Amino acid sequence: MVLNYIWVGFFLIGFVVALVQWIFLGDVDVFQRIVQSTFKMAETGVMGIALPLAGVMTLWLGFMNIGERAGAVRFLGRIVGGFFSKLFPEIPKDHPANGQLLMNFSANMLGLDNAATPMGLKAMQSLQELNPKKDTASNAQIMFLALNTSGLTLLPVSILALRATAKSENPTDIFVPLLIATAVSTLTAIFYVAFKQKINLLNKTVVSWLGGIMAAITLIVIGFMQLNREQMEIVSSVASNLILLLIIVGFMAGAVYKKVNVYEAFIDGAKDGFTTTLKIIPFMVGMLVAIGVFRASGAMELLMSGLRWFFELFSVDTRFVDALPTALMKPLSGSGAKAMMVESMNTFGADSFAGRLSCLFQGAADTTFYIIALYFGLVGIKKTRYAVAAGLIADLAGVIAAIFVAYLFFG
Repeated sequence: MVLNYIWVGFFLIGFVVALVQWIFLGDVDVFQRIVQSTFKMAETGVMGIALPLAGVMTLWLGFMNIGERAGAVRFLGRIVGGFFSKLFPEIPKDHPANGQLLMNFSANMLGLDNAATPMGLKAMQSLQELNPKKDTASNAQIMFLALNTSGLTLLPVSILALRATAKSENPTDIFVPLLIATAVSTLTAIFYVAFKQKINLLNKTVVSWLGGIMAAITLIVIGFMQLNREQMEIVSSVASNLILLLIIVGFMAGAVYKKVNVYEAFIDGAKDGFTTTLKIIPFMVGMLVAIGVFRASGAMELLMSGLRWFFELFSVDTRFVDALPTALMKPLSGSGAKAMMVESMNTFGADSFAGRLSCLFQGAADTTFYIIALYFGLVGIKKTRYAVAAGLIADLAGVIAAIFVAYLFFG
């Protein structure tokens, strides 16, 4: 129901804004831009997202099936079973979903989007098997979506690379602020969902795991602070890809040890790749077209002007408003937010306050509506409960944290 209101709202707001521009500003091309945007976004949903995703899904569902037959996914599940049993009490400790969740979160933290999505979709399917109400999001599914939409990333390689492309004198200067902002977003997601689901986060297991994760993040931050830009990019790239390759080889080695027909296991898993992608195309096209209408109508620009006027009433330093398009676009479209980030760096300078802050916004949150449409659309969830609110609250926390650390680090 929430997605229904959001989807319709994008269209109605876009139409009203376009109508105002036509009547009062004489913009006769606004309707043409909106219509063209609907076709473009529909094509993007299929050709730009679904078809490339089909290939990636085919590949990684094949590898995931190897891992499951080798027992690797279940082994990973046992490692994190105690922790996940507190955050996801509906999931049995030895269920394969635990391992799938861990692999998805790990891939997200390493910035491996192409690997994270298939792993996440597989995990969502496993959670749906445990869901007693197939059309309603379960508690475990909401916690999973909230953690995904919080966008925790330890190695923001693509952001650093784009800053270097934009001729930043020090592309890595946003690394530490970014980790702080994304950690705030993730912790907010955990606390909010735990409050809604009455999960006790003060028990020894959760505290020790969260403390260990934060300690690991701190050590990574300290380690990367000792590196220059070139070294950081090399270490980030090598570490991410090496870990990914080790996962693949580890799955295969385990399968060989257990005398599993590795190639047959890969093919059996890969067969689901294309059919899984077909299921999500309608949801992706629908959401992307609505976002396109909102942008093409000029509603986004109008919203930005209103925000700037509002903050100026309180004599607040409004430099952060120049970077807000990235923050506002991020929950709607990852590629759109990335374009906004690049545009901010090109307009104001990569090392300007707005340029740096736009990078923090890009890494501090994730594409909430995209993720919810993708994951819930796959398993047929129609009643999302408070999943959208959880994702947006985590995004908001990341945005606020990004603004504070930007002023703290960059003046």
